[in-house]
Amino acid sequence: MRVWLVLGLLAAAYAKHEEYIGWKSYYIGVTSLDQLKTFRSLADQYDVDVLSPPITQREGVVLVKPEYQEGFTKALETFGVTYRVHADDIKARLDYDDMLIEARNNETMARNGARMPYDNYQEWEVIDAYIDDIAERFPSTVTLVVGGTSFEGRPIKYLKISTTNFEDTSKPVIFIEGGIHAREWISPPTVTWAIKKLTEDLTEPDLLERFDWILLPVSNPDGYIHTTTSRFWRKTRSTDHNLGFMCPGVDGNRNYDFYWNTVGVSSNPCADTYPGTRAFSEPETRVVRDVINTYLSRMALFLTMHSYGSMILYPWGHDGTLSNNALALQIVGVAMAETITSQQISYFPRYVVGNSVLVIGYAASGAAEDYAHSVGVPLSYTYELPGLGGGFQGFHLNPRYIEQVCRDTWAGIAVGVRRAGDILSK
Repeated sequence: MRVWLVLGLLAAAYAKHEEYIGWKSYYIGVTSLDQLKTFRSLADQYDVDVLSPPITQREGVVLVKPEYQEGFTKALETFGVTYRVHADDIKARLDYDDMLIEARNNETMARNGARMPYDNYQEWEVIDAYIDDIAERFPSTVTLVVGGTSFEGRPIKYLKISTTNFEDTSKPVIFIEGGIHAREWISPPTVTWAIKKLTEDLTEPDLLERFDWILLPVSNPDGYIHTTTSRFWRKTRSTDHNLGFMCPGVDGNRNYDFYWNTVGVSSNPCADTYPGTRAFSEPETRVVRDVINTYLSRMALFLTMHSYGSMILYPWGHDGTLSNNALALQIVGVAMAETITSQQISYFPRYVVGNSVLVIGYAASGAAEDYAHSVGVPLSYTYELPGLGGGFQGFHLNPRYIEQVCRDTWAGIAVGVRRAGDILSK
């Protein structure tokens, strides 16, 4: 019986991911900012998909289409940028990952486990049902809000968690958003874990007594669902722009109204960094904007969860200058990172903290954390969650590490939230 199950899973997997036949991924190493700038130029020239940006302290990982592999690697050699193969058959790796996930799904069903398991990636419908369930089971502290609908008509839901129903205006607001980049599957679990820690497993009651919370696990449901058939899809799924039906979608993290469409974007609608036809063209980013603007007067901390790279990044991301609140951003960011490092698995990369341009070496306009900070949120960060080197683990983090990453990330968030509260109370 087990043999037939494995054969069935292999057959189903083989029918997927054909678009990635012949693709390869590479580790990229840079030793200076000049090499980093050279790499970014080559990445644009050869239509390279940067899964994890290289920094001077750490290799990055990139995807390269078959037709560009020879030219890209020769160019790297010419400029002295080191590289090595990360995965030489992307489709085969994805097929194997699918088999691992499906096998874990079967195990979870057999155990009849928790409402939200953390030993596997969950479908959007499971996450959506979990949000509904939490609101139903904890009516005294949880309010379910449908902030809007996605381009394809799915509800974009978030939870407001508060002991005072958001009526005590002296309490700072914490807003955590995940899943705007569809393919970054480890992002939503870190947000649902925060929900769990404020409801089902409330072991730190001060975090609920002192703060009001807004938690949005999947801000891009259309894209998230699409990644089950097109694994590396990053954008939304809108078609109401030039070439929309041929090249749907907008990069949600280039769509905010902060130096929109000025740097780190592409005018090509088919590109992963296409910013859309105007700022806030996407209903998904408008939901996040509306939450920020509604609670701006007391929003202390905004986190947007991404992967991967083990980084905590802060504004300004469009030009690398520092905001007037840079010292507090650095202090709180380091406190979060050190807490995570103190308990994470030893072979997880250590978190790097800093201004996003100074850390990753390139500028990008229209990002969420920049927008939030620009309108007045004092502490605003992008989390680049961990990945692992070796094999194809890294971007597609092995499901067995999901709970560990969630636990580590929550520990860092808890420290950051308390520091944010302390700073604002002074």
